Amino acid sequence: MRARSAGLSWPLIVLLGVFALVRPVLNITGGMDVLGRPVGPVVVTGVLSVVWLVVVVWWRSERPVVTLTCAGLVYGVLAVVLSAVLSPILHGELRGPLVTPGGIGVVMVLLVNACWGAVASAVGSRLRRVGR
Repeated sequence: MRARSAGLSWPLIVLLGVFALVRPVLNITGGMDVLGRPVGPVVVTGVLSVVWLVVVVWWRSERPVVTLTCAGLVYGVLAVVLSAVLSPILHGELRGPLVTPGGIGVVMVLLVNACWGAVASAVGSRLRRVGR
């Protein structure tokens, strides 16, 4: 199996998705409360987006929008799994997107995070053009 297909680097995509788990980890550990709400989540998301963009540019990704969209999907899947594993341990019951009727919670998590990756990349591309 090739790690690089159709101009995508799957190791990079997975690495970026795993890196974004900083968000739920900060929520679980109370770090997001220390940063303050609602500013903390916005700042963390912004920092993660900038890191994603810097890494994609440094890696010289052939398809940055698709790469970051896939990274958002990977993050979404990992966040759902993390929620499924940790919510029974932390709260004594399953909570999160898996308990929503019809699986709509999972679909929304994946959709929102895929959009996050795509928008972050599009904003980065736009800023690069303006900077020239």
